[in-house]
Amino acid sequence: MNRQLQTNVVLVAAGAVVAAAVVKELRKPSTARTWTGRVFGLPYDFRLPSPEKIAREFWDPDSDAFFTPHAFGIGYGVNLARVARELRRSR
Repeated sequence: MNRQLQTNVVLVAAGAVVAAAVVKELRKPSTARTWTGRVFGLPYDFRLPSPEKIAREFWDPDSDAFFTPHAFGIGYGVNLARVARELRRSR
């Protein structure tokens, strides 16, 4: 598979996941829409994030998780605090 085709497949898949999450929310009554949940096993959150929530996605020393749900959008971010902790332990 050439690189352009791979890129197109990834973009189409990502767009389909976003569309599925939006459709899932729009099928709920307007009073029940939270704009947060899971689709295809991936977490999504379309609420406007606070600066603290964005920082916590990438630096959460209180969490043992390597991957944290994105502060906005679909998928996961890397908890760099956990990565740093593991690097310190390995030395």
